Amino acid sequence: MNPFTPCIDPATGENFGQSRLHTVDELIESIHLARQAQIEWAKLSIKQRVRHLRPVMNYLVDKADYLAQTISRDNGKTCVDAMATEILPATMSLNYYMKNAGKFLKPKKIPCGNIMMANKRSRLVRVPYGVIGIISPWNYPFGIPFSEVVMALLAGNAVILKTASQTQMVGLQLEACFRADHLPEGLFSFINMPGKEAGTAMLENRIDKIFFTGSVNAGKWLMAKAAETLTPLVLELGGNDPMIVCPDADLNRAAAGAVWGGISNSGQSCAGVERIYVHESVYDPFMKLLKEKIEALRPGYGLNPDSDMGVMTTAEQVETVKKHIEDALAKEAVIFAQSPAPANTNLRFFLPAVVLAGVNHSMLVMRDETFGPVLGVMKVKSMDEAVELANDSELGLTASIWSANRKNAIEIGKKIKAGAVTINDHLMTHGLAETPWGGFKQSGIGRTHGNLGFDEMTQPQVIVNDIMPFVKKNMWWHPYSQTLYDGLKGLIDFLYAKGIGRKMKGLVKVLRIVPRYFKK
Repeated sequence: MNPFTPCIDPATGENFGQSRLHTVDELIESIHLARQAQIEWAKLSIKQRVRHLRPVMNYLVDKADYLAQTISRDNGKTCVDAMATEILPATMSLNYYMKNAGKFLKPKKIPCGNIMMANKRSRLVRVPYGVIGIISPWNYPFGIPFSEVVMALLAGNAVILKTASQTQMVGLQLEACFRADHLPEGLFSFINMPGKEAGTAMLENRIDKIFFTGSVNAGKWLMAKAAETLTPLVLELGGNDPMIVCPDADLNRAAAGAVWGGISNSGQSCAGVERIYVHESVYDPFMKLLKEKIEALRPGYGLNPDSDMGVMTTAEQVETVKKHIEDALAKEAVIFAQSPAPANTNLRFFLPAVVLAGVNHSMLVMRDETFGPVLGVMKVKSMDEAVELANDSELGLTASIWSANRKNAIEIGKKIKAGAVTINDHLMTHGLAETPWGGFKQSGIGRTHGNLGFDEMTQPQVIVNDIMPFVKKNMWWHPYSQTLYDGLKGLIDFLYAKGIGRKMKGLVKVLRIVPRYFKK
């Protein structure tokens, strides 16, 4: 018998389920079956594919409470976070892609680029890759892979989904969601394997494309491995996201946004607030508000809907966060504010929300992805300084600008090297199905979500159709001659030379080779 992965509640340590580990041979067989099923699936119209996916919406709606509770127990986040950032966005994304898949996949005419080629009519069509591999993380174990699976299927692909080992109960719910007797056999498969083993097996068995969300180091390893077969990848590799507070910002909203954007999911959000740059004129009142809101948080068990903050997901991540805090304190940062401890002191992997003041860019908390409930706040003299500091990172996933002057905020945002910039908000961009999701620099390659993300599920193919089938040959075909050479040169003069005389001489030479069109 194959061994099983135990599913452990990170808050209580309770084993509340198990997931069977799959073998490499089973993964290879899944890829083989997926390739066979995809051939027929791709032949279906968009409307037919949408009909196959409509029961998924019913599953989400009917089981929303159970799904949120499963996410909370598997990941440690609050059930409100699970509902707000995973289940609700999943329903909205499914609805959006079912409505817009036909538009995204509709062939597009390409306007003629030159009158001399007017008989060549070009059209761009989207061709599914075939079998898509999706390797998803533990921090948003349902929301991140869900929309990618939906896009891949609607685009005409088959899917192999590998979810994180730490959140296998959520993975099993995704399996149930997409295999509830409404998809062709083999079109969707769920596997439970260690990440590197799964990635290696997918690539060695010629999977057509991989979507990976995870750490920078893991993404670099996967990219190097994919280079051996030139397998295309979309990588989302995390962030160390800045928040800029302008002098005219609504400070209460900004402080509340910093707390939600940085502390929800215990700060385990690749697009969460990690670094805050506040103009010196509003630094003190902003910090006062931030302290009040941090100290008002109510940590507790995630299944309690009155809990504002749950626990970390893994012991390894707890140690990383502690290391970053210790590094900052050793370099003369101070803990400015801290959330209270939960009433239940037996919760495992709990870390309080912490605001660090006196930070600088020599500290890990400001340079690396902390991925925990920590906010580092710096005072700046100008927005130019804030932009410079915000861009002082190898990561560039998202950023936010907080200002009453939205026009000015947008101009500041354009200077930030990040894939998504929000004005007076943060973290919620992943929940917008219509907007592309992805980052600059080492935050990743490619996009998911929206039209751009949907395009990643297909390959562009151009079809060029000659609408003059009676023409015997193109003017530049064999046999070659001096007349042909002069005619082609004359075409350049006629189209692009300066002076009417030179253009007309070129036209005469062109007309001498036009009869070639009609000669066998």
